[in-house]
Amino acid sequence: MATDWLGSIVSINCGDSLGVYQGRVSAVDQVSQAISLTRPFHNGVKCLVPEVTFRAGDITELKILEIPGPGENQHFGDLHQAELGPSGVGCQQQQCSKSYVDRHMESLSQSKSFRRQHNSWSSSSRHPNQATPKKSGLKNGQMKNKDDECFGDDIEEIPDTDFDFEGNLALFDKAAVFEEIDTYERRSGSRSRGIPNERPTRYRHDENILESEPIVYRRITVPHNVSKEFCTDSGLVVPSVSYELHKKLLSVAEKHGLTLERRLEVTGVCASQMALTLLGGPNRLNPKNIHQRPTVALLCGPHVKGAQGISCGRHLANHDVQVILFLPNFMKMLESITNELSLFSKTQGQQVSSLKDLPTSPVDLVINCLDCPENALLRDQPWYKAAVAWANQNRAPVLSIDPPVHEVEQGIDAKWSLALGLPLPLGEHAGRVYLCDIGIPQQVFQEVGINYHSPFGCKFVIPLHSA
Repeated sequence: MATDWLGSIVSINCGDSLGVYQGRVSAVDQVSQAISLTRPFHNGVKCLVPEVTFRAGDITELKILEIPGPGENQHFGDLHQAELGPSGVGCQQQQCSKSYVDRHMESLSQSKSFRRQHNSWSSSSRHPNQATPKKSGLKNGQMKNKDDECFGDDIEEIPDTDFDFEGNLALFDKAAVFEEIDTYERRSGSRSRGIPNERPTRYRHDENILESEPIVYRRITVPHNVSKEFCTDSGLVVPSVSYELHKKLLSVAEKHGLTLERRLEVTGVCASQMALTLLGGPNRLNPKNIHQRPTVALLCGPHVKGAQGISCGRHLANHDVQVILFLPNFMKMLESITNELSLFSKTQGQQVSSLKDLPTSPVDLVINCLDCPENALLRDQPWYKAAVAWANQNRAPVLSIDPPVHEVEQGIDAKWSLALGLPLPLGEHAGRVYLCDIGIPQQVFQEVGINYHSPFGCKFVIPLHSA
């Protein structure tokens, strides 16, 4: 009789379209060829509806997982049921022991490999008269065995409590695990934790993969005591030299062919490149900003350092910078200054000899070439004091080219200073010190007692930092 199967736990395979259902048989109708399951599970996930009904045409395979004992299905006796014919559902008996259910309970409760599909047809499962999807075919034998192992459990014995993550995490002894890892690394000689020996070393884009000799940062030595040292961005040490040694170095270089004219040209190019960078570089000097030409005031004295400033002004004027050159009138000028003025007059730069002709509004940059250590009396001249007062009043940033070392406070505080060859022991009033390569050969340094190795790298002007 059909009532004999009430309360049995069955597994119904409805094909690929509907999947596999498990539950306890609550009703069997031979007339409509239908079977109902209470507390159903669909593909291992509990359904949202309390009961589902299947037609015989939807069932591909039916397995009885557990048959209730005597008296266990008496509460289903009041239901109106009929016998299940052999052509109706086509079920086959198969009894499953209690140990089988207990053994696979965890697999059923934690199964996540199936998607929930009961929502799309749960409403139709309650009403047997509605149309149901057609079956798409049979599963192979492997899938059937997996279904039996995954869903052959008692649905009433699934635990409702959540997993205790904190309690299980407290059982993990992190200190003991890391101590075990450290012990293994010390025995095996691993370089770092979790990294095996065969893993290749990773290099940055600026690191050399070839092994080289240890880096020597002090590659320049001078024959006298160093009062101040500088260092480059790469860490190379650049010692300062005295004014006498610096003057001797330039004299020996001139004797070997590095004439004053060459030195003036190289100094003018390097100083103008630095000035163009300070003025904004390509962001300021481009065809779109032709209406905002930078203005540079050049303060020069009647000496070689003033000639260096004039050379710098000529190169700036050639790069579309508005240059105003201040040079006081003298009856007799040095030949180097006369030659530089002749070239400067061919540019669009403006030369003035009176401070009244200098702009009253702030300029973009002031280049200071007023001082000369060989003629300290210039600092007492009225034009010198007036030029210093104008520079301090203009409040524009100041770049000093080849500044001397003053025992007393300078009149103009520079923001940047450009030294030639090797720096002098400049003080705080010199601002940030830069070093310019004027092309002195290495053997010339050795001739004056300086062990020299170029710190410039790929540049001609580099910044120096106080060591």
